[in-house]
Amino acid sequence: MFGKGTKLNSILTGSCPRCQEESMYIKKNPYDLSQTLKMHEHCSHCGQKYKIEPSFFYGAMYVSYGVGVAFAVAAFIISFVFLSSSLKTSFFAIMGTLIVFMPVIMRLSRNIWINFFVKYNPNAKKEKIKH
Repeated sequence: MFGKGTKLNSILTGSCPRCQEESMYIKKNPYDLSQTLKMHEHCSHCGQKYKIEPSFFYGAMYVSYGVGVAFAVAAFIISFVFLSSSLKTSFFAIMGTLIVFMPVIMRLSRNIWINFFVKYNPNAKKEKIKH
């Protein structure tokens, strides 16, 4: 289910969507805040260009909204339903969750966005794109 060749593997690991051989990001740690969104220009294994066109990742903002709502709903359910917190406490749990997980949400959104447009190719290393 999460094996190489699946969209989910590329999305969760932040690896190249075409060959899934390397991370798209310069630093693996999303909490290095000065480097959170810094990406390689292209994959060194298959040559896939990550910024497919100028402002390509602006579309990831729409995905980010959905992912943020999912995190907020999860925080609400955990705090209000399972921990029987008040609504005020649940609100603070949601805000804390969104603040703490914002670097992860931003990267996850970019990973989802690029995976809409680039498909996995098991022969990508052999068919390397020249830049």
